[in-house]
Amino acid sequence: MDRLGSPDAGISTVWPGARLVGTALTVLTAAGDNQIVHAALDVAKPGEIIVINGFGDRTRALIGDLIAERALSLGIAGFVIDGCVRDAEAIEEVGMPVFARGVTPAGPYKNGPGEIGGPVAIGGVAVTTGDVVIGDADGIAFIPRSRLEVVAALAERKLADEAAKRAQIRDGAR
Repeated sequence: MDRLGSPDAGISTVWPGARLVGTALTVLTAAGDNQIVHAALDVAKPGEIIVINGFGDRTRALIGDLIAERALSLGIAGFVIDGCVRDAEAIEEVGMPVFARGVTPAGPYKNGPGEIGGPVAIGGVAVTTGDVVIGDADGIAFIPRSRLEVVAALAERKLADEAAKRAQIRDGAR
């Protein structure tokens, strides 16, 4: 993937072992405000990942355990948030994969405005609704649908190359 499509390292899993894969439903919100996030829950389809540009704000949480639990009941596959969350332990107990810039106890405003489905920037990466989102302990990657086959082929080549190198290492190569 030419190391493209990965946001800065400031966005990471909220709980250890969280993994996600799905398609993005993008959300743009005012810093610290989650009014539009509630609306996104109403339109998100099962398997989608809600990707929220909260402008990297660390003063207010954009989701907590109640939104996570509601999202899980709707079949939403996870959240990626350029902003903060709260209730991290409860989000883990619910089992909702969430990647965010941080955790804060401060709750959100509910004033709006916001937008669902438009292009957003997450940690310096442009994301559009329908892009593929993959996340694990190493971070997040966004893959534009138009590049999915190319990226899959590159990933297969990379895995084969690394397997060959591992075999050489095990055989005593230096």
